[in-house]
Amino acid sequence: MNLPRIASAAVAATVVDVVYGFCVYGLLLAPAFSAYPAVYRSEETGPAYLPMMFAGILIAMAVATIIYAKGYEGGSGVSEGARFGVLLGVFVVGAFAGVNYAVLNIGRRLALYVAAAAFVEWMIAGIVIGLVYKGEAGTAGKRAAV
Repeated sequence: MNLPRIASAAVAATVVDVVYGFCVYGLLLAPAFSAYPAVYRSEETGPAYLPMMFAGILIAMAVATIIYAKGYEGGSGVSEGARFGVLLGVFVVGAFAGVNYAVLNIGRRLALYVAAAAFVEWMIAGIVIGLVYKGEAGTAGKRAAV
């Protein structure tokens, strides 16, 4: 693992994710979230929590990048990153979107929107991580043991 490349990939993925999140969750899905004021923070109170959100995204991207680096199999950054992002997307849909639908008092439509948005979000994050991190020299053709 290359720590400077992990940091670079994590920061790049964080920036892209924040932009994606603003566009998708903050603008496109905002009306759907506003239908559940007892569940989601309002536009008035939400900004106070942005530093915690940004820190959480950076931590998640750093961990995702480390996992990517450990599992890198020697392909191109785009293909390895996309494959990794799809796996993360499926994980997030099952572990968070599905669970949140079961425990939060939200409608099925919002749960589906959030699941789809999260899947795409992590697929994009995986591609960014793959493009920025790339593989170690001499790892082409390496296969991870499963």
